[in-house]
Amino acid sequence: MDTVAEATGDFIARGEGIVAGIAVAEVALWHCGAESIRISQRVEDGSRVWRGNIVMTARGPTRALLTAERTALNIVCHLSGVATLTRKWVDAVAGSSATIRDTRKTTPLMRRLERYAVRCGGGANHRMSLSDSALVKDNHVLAAGGVGLAYKRVRTASPDLLVQVEVGSVEEALEALEAGAAVLLLDNMPPSEMRRAVRRIGGRAQIEASGALNLERAWTIAQTGVDGIAVGALAQSAPALDIALDLRQSEGVY
Repeated sequence: MDTVAEATGDFIARGEGIVAGIAVAEVALWHCGAESIRISQRVEDGSRVWRGNIVMTARGPTRALLTAERTALNIVCHLSGVATLTRKWVDAVAGSSATIRDTRKTTPLMRRLERYAVRCGGGANHRMSLSDSALVKDNHVLAAGGVGLAYKRVRTASPDLLVQVEVGSVEEALEALEAGAAVLLLDNMPPSEMRRAVRRIGGRAQIEASGALNLERAWTIAQTGVDGIAVGALAQSAPALDIALDLRQSEGVY
């Protein structure tokens, strides 16, 4: 198959969503075509696009464009999907004081990129790793013999580390608070229990809702008074935003 020296390709949205990862897609293109590929970015990360909008245009050796096509699209489609789902959650709680946050549920080797995409969608990030903060979960509580004991063990081992504590009841929340916890995650609590926990804690700790959350319940959860809503689905279950690379037929590729 003979190819012409160069071709021009447009990255075109096939649906509505929030774009993220354009710069990473550019790196994939440049990796295959070095300095010979020229890229014109049409929109910025975090922008909303609709079907038919051109995200960016690339011109360079046809072989390089076709070689980089799938990698570039995989990255920008996935990250744009994360940003799009995040924006849906952000829009769902608009008007409340709750912040939408990601969780530790990320794709291996994609953590930094996915968390960047969450920010593009208007969300906020949790800890990047154990170097930022520790999270005491239900299994840690069972292993330690109680939520207060689990918190104290982590605090003793790492006195300078922020410790977040996952609790399943108002009683556990108060026990963790008494032990010194400053960030509490209310896990799988019904809204009525969340409201009671918020009242009992009375602003003495940052409170986030987590576990078994969905968009239909987002506003109800936000109205309980929690400071944040931790959504594992942002990276774990986000459907890709459909973006395609179309070479311009008028140039005659083959």
